[in-house]
Amino acid sequence: MVRTCYVLTCVLAALVLLVSGFSYLVIRDVSSIGASHAISSGPSAGAQNILLMGLESRRDWNGNILPGRILAKLHAGNAQAVANGTGGNATNTLILIHIFAGGKKAVGFSIPRDDWVHFAGTAGPQQAGKVDQAYGVSMYFEQAKLRQQHPGMGQDQLAFLGNEAGRRAAVATVEKLTGVRIDHFAEVNLDGFYELAKVFGGVKVCLNHAVRDPKSGAHFHQGYQHLDAAQALSFVRQRDGLPNGDLDRTHRQQAFIDSVMHQLRTEGVLSDLTKVTALLSVAKQYVITDAGWNLLDFATQLRGLTSGNLVFRTLPIKGFATIGGQAANVVDVPVLQAIVHAAFFPRPVSRPARHRAAAPGKPSAAATTVGVLNGGSTTGLAGRISAALVTAGYRAGTVGNAASRTATSVSYGTGAAANAAAIARMFGVTAVPGASLAPGHVQILLGAGAVLPSALAASQPQAPATIIPTAGPQGGAVIAKDGIPCVN
Repeated sequence: MVRTCYVLTCVLAALVLLVSGFSYLVIRDVSSIGASHAISSGPSAGAQNILLMGLESRRDWNGNILPGRILAKLHAGNAQAVANGTGGNATNTLILIHIFAGGKKAVGFSIPRDDWVHFAGTAGPQQAGKVDQAYGVSMYFEQAKLRQQHPGMGQDQLAFLGNEAGRRAAVATVEKLTGVRIDHFAEVNLDGFYELAKVFGGVKVCLNHAVRDPKSGAHFHQGYQHLDAAQALSFVRQRDGLPNGDLDRTHRQQAFIDSVMHQLRTEGVLSDLTKVTALLSVAKQYVITDAGWNLLDFATQLRGLTSGNLVFRTLPIKGFATIGGQAANVVDVPVLQAIVHAAFFPRPVSRPARHRAAAPGKPSAAATTVGVLNGGSTTGLAGRISAALVTAGYRAGTVGNAASRTATSVSYGTGAAANAAAIARMFGVTAVPGASLAPGHVQILLGAGAVLPSALAASQPQAPATIIPTAGPQGGAVIAKDGIPCVN
């Protein structure tokens, strides 16, 4: 007798991976997902940290070069180029997610692939590089050692052990960078992403600007549109020609997740047995997780998790530099660790003044929604100001970018004049009525030279203030229809 259970559907991609929802699946099939012993697994219930990895590999898990027709669809070169080293085994997607106890809330951080870090747990002599290189470096040296020690070892075993070494190094390096223990991981490669996207029938996305990039195959018009599986891969792989390079790519990865969550929530994917079976079949073939991760227990815990309670952010960088001949991101490790720790393990909030009466004629801050658009040159400033205003009691509105402007302005809708005036004073400007703003709304347009007001800096949480805003319903670019964010 076939037994069924309400369990987790893992939707993972080469550049964006996500534990995305639930459906009725066969227990024995779910239990077959996994097979890696690269790490010592943590609990599958309660609070836990999960690393999602997308491998930029043009080979399958047994080390075979992907068929030419697949490489062509993926805009990933040809077999000869792959044999000569094109692609390698970089983890072009690294998303660290914390599931809070109870399973109804989660927060995730995208780690930009170009962050320069000190490796941990790698095989071989290289001890530093871009964070996405830890996997491939360790895999390379491990396989070189195995070839020397065991000349007759078959390709399948060589590939498996090499990938295991890469996984250990990637997990250990992210642990060292972020300062938190990783309980579980999930990994997929380019081919796996493509096959998963096919099951979903592609995704809906929204672009701020039209793009045309021959390297990734990303040729898309501005605005809201549907992408098929191959186009979806181009969408999450492109970084050339984007204003913020790889940082914009991480925002696209998060936007892809938003789109998948929308499909799961509104299009009946999880009630379609044919699609569920296809998803499971692809997951068994392409998705690798740590063997100690009990997905059934995990699924039971996460029944109450919705997309609105899954918040994605991007870890900030200090700047750019050429290190070891490579263009890299400079990061402040203690700051990153403080950000992650503050988000994963927040201090209990004391609210003694929660019901403090507002001044006569001035609505409470909680009655006012404040949007912040950045028309200046300071990356992430809109998100930092929005976060500080939320800490001060205001409701978060739209956060994103605007056309370049020289001066900061504050405008308001009906009923928000008093709070708008208080906000405007922080920026040294005068608030003006905004005819197009909804009642109770305030909009800040940041100009060149705008900074975080000292009055807000004092009220900010210690770490999250430095987070670069991401594209998504909780912060980032302008929201398009269906809750899918517009991104570069």
